[in-house]
Amino acid sequence: MEIGSKAPEMLGHDENGKEIRLSDFKGKKLVLYFYPKDLTSGCTTQACNLRDNYAELKKQGYAVVGVSVNDEKSHKKFIEKHDLPFPLIADTEQKLVEEFGVWGEKSMYGRKYFGTFRTTFIINEEGIITRIMQPKEIKVKEHAQQILGK
Repeated sequence: MEIGSKAPEMLGHDENGKEIRLSDFKGKKLVLYFYPKDLTSGCTTQACNLRDNYAELKKQGYAVVGVSVNDEKSHKKFIEKHDLPFPLIADTEQKLVEEFGVWGEKSMYGRKYFGTFRTTFIINEEGIITRIMQPKEIKVKEHAQQILGK
């Protein structure tokens, strides 16, 4: 996916097994953020920053949806523990991370493994990707402010 691409209609299923579609957000800008893992420090900081600024994001016309390859049970725990007001897609089969090109080889402490690259896609009211925030530019402590351009 790149800027100017139309986002796919079927996004996946949330923490309750509910189908999430692009058309659910018609007339809103969608913050579709991909993150590596529930309940880890960086991902928790990012989610809580979005939670703490959720009212402002909504006021500016944004809806927020998180995506990771964790399952629904893990997402429920993450949402409950941190009182997250937005859905999390359980992309356990890695369809969406592959489609958006955010799945690949990573390395930590010399160990190589496959995982999700922290990436945020801003999708406009017509379902077109207008902005892509790459892993190196995302600051988890001020992600909402980056989205809002503050």
